[in-house]
Amino acid sequence: MTLDSKGRLTVPAQFKDILVTAEQGKLVVCKNIERSLQLFPASVWARYEAKLRALDDSHAAVKRRFIGSANELAIDNGSRILIPPELREWAGLERDVIFMGMGSRFELWDKAKLDAHEAESEEATLRAQQAGLSVD
Repeated sequence: MTLDSKGRLTVPAQFKDILVTAEQGKLVVCKNIERSLQLFPASVWARYEAKLRALDDSHAAVKRRFIGSANELAIDNGSRILIPPELREWAGLERDVIFMGMGSRFELWDKAKLDAHEAESEEATLRAQQAGLSVD
């Protein structure tokens, strides 16, 4: 997928139809743990935000990361959403991006960053498996 020069992204058709019908095209985008973005259908975000708000003050950093970065989005007539510039910059989203379903939410990654992350994760898994094959 491609972000246009204004930071807009076309929502994949298989997700757009459901989001427009069930959520009136409303989404919430916020930071994710791995320098990517999370996108929630509005009703899912409401439940998630309620859980976050219920956390005590020892979780202030978690609340700040997710609630503090949250922005409401609406799917426009061109099936696009506008990703706020500060979140695009934070997640390193340039042009080629990956929009993936993750159960009740979505993740948005810079393609090169996700490729590197997955390669790193795969290498760590292989090292751990190799360590378990030691013959001494």
